[in-house]
Amino acid sequence: MKRLFKNIEALGTFDRNQTEWTQAAILVEDDTIAAIGSDPALEHVQADEVIDCSGLVIIPGFVNTHHHLYQSLFRNVKGVQNAKLFDWLTFLYERWKHIDARAITSAAKVGIYEMMLSGVTTTSDMFYLFPFNQNHLFDAEIQAARETGVRFHPCRGSMSLSKKDGGLPPDCVVQTETEILSESIRIIRTYHDPTPKSMLRIALAPCSPFSVSERLMVETLELAIKEDVLVHTHLAETQDEERHCLERFGLTPVALMEKWGWLNPNAWFAHCVWVSESDIERFAEHQVGVSHCPTSNMRLGSGIAPIAEMLRKPQIRVSLAVDGSASNDTGNMIQEARNALLLQRVTKGADALAVKTALECATYGGARVLRREGELGSLEVGKAADFIGFSVDRLEFAGGLSDPIAALVLCDAKRVDLSVINGEIRIRDGRLLGVELSELIREQNRISKEILTR
Repeated sequence: MKRLFKNIEALGTFDRNQTEWTQAAILVEDDTIAAIGSDPALEHVQADEVIDCSGLVIIPGFVNTHHHLYQSLFRNVKGVQNAKLFDWLTFLYERWKHIDARAITSAAKVGIYEMMLSGVTTTSDMFYLFPFNQNHLFDAEIQAARETGVRFHPCRGSMSLSKKDGGLPPDCVVQTETEILSESIRIIRTYHDPTPKSMLRIALAPCSPFSVSERLMVETLELAIKEDVLVHTHLAETQDEERHCLERFGLTPVALMEKWGWLNPNAWFAHCVWVSESDIERFAEHQVGVSHCPTSNMRLGSGIAPIAEMLRKPQIRVSLAVDGSASNDTGNMIQEARNALLLQRVTKGADALAVKTALECATYGGARVLRREGELGSLEVGKAADFIGFSVDRLEFAGGLSDPIAALVLCDAKRVDLSVINGEIRIRDGRLLGVELSELIREQNRISKEILTR
């Protein structure tokens, strides 16, 4: 199947040369970009379908590198609207323990469709909550994601320390190390697809240094190396976490990761707010990845991650992420790019972070973090056909088109008008194709109410 997307108003490739085109065209053959160029250069190409992209700004699809999709059921919950992380977690664990497969299916679809409408074409998810050993919940999430058409990179998460062991969660949502490792093997061997342009890959993700044991962190890493998958965890999100690690281990969170062997090119960490200059040097030395979650960090009052400093070290792979919807209350990647830009500038000056660098973190940066930079994150011949388009004929862009690509961030684009994932059109004229959102929304609200009133 050949599709020609022509008459593109402005095209940002985010390739190594930051190539930009005006009046451009993209030829897609099946799931792959076959050609990019000016309209005249491609006007005689024979295609099965021709899509007129007049008035559209097109860039690579966003790659979201950290989420907790089940939390889409728990936005704006009374009682923790003003809570900091540890209090927020302790309160919500008592609600999260009631999730089941029906809840997971609904939450995953709602969370993914919301992100898709904001430009996400690839998303990771850290799923670490298995109440009463419901291991099938991970399978339910994967099935739901497959139905949406998103490129999915879920992480089989884990928690092994409950309150009685010095952790935060109740006993009913943690698992034994033996079961966690056994399930990790099952999930990898059932679902992980390492082939180029794969729609489904698996990573392993112990939740955090304060919710799993040292043994599980080490053995999970060993398993990941053996199975050739990535590893992911939360790190240095709050000062409370740093105090906890110092009291329990006598080490800061980053030093602890170094001791356990987790500082390596196949690992990435969410948040990294409270890191020092020496921590950043360690990140660079070991070429780790970072998921910057600016909106969640603001929402929970966790602080501002030193992203500008990390970006000065090209060895550190910096990406953006929406984080779970219960600590963000939305799932909008355009908003993350805008907030990332503004947060760095508010304390470090207007030149702390360039507009297109924020967009690059959301696209190519995410592909680098997931070790898929050869397939995703930029628009180049041979790469996956994952891209998004925004109509310039909108109120928010009026008077702001001297640089239409930068306008997506500075003028606060609200949602995409076009989304192509793996060569398939998923959103057209701002509408999800083949999806009835109204019933999905009603179902989500019913489930959320049932859980919160139990």
